[in-house]
Amino acid sequence: MRIQLNGQGYEVADGIQTIAHLLEHLNLGQRVVVVEHNRKVLQKEDHPQAVLADGDVVEIVHFVGGG
Repeated sequence: MRIQLNGQGYEVADGIQTIAHLLEHLNLGQRVVVVEHNRKVLQKEDHPQAVLADGDVVEIVHFVGGG
């Protein structure tokens, strides 16, 4: 399946069916992130139920500390 991830085309590997799976695949599962799925900002508890489909648009923002 193909989605748009942060403005770029992205081929989703087999077995990645939800936003939670995608975050784990991208090694972002333990980080504080904000996810927008098809123009809807998701709460963290919604990630396991947010099912991906071909053509979906996903934006992921993660925070970087610094000084």
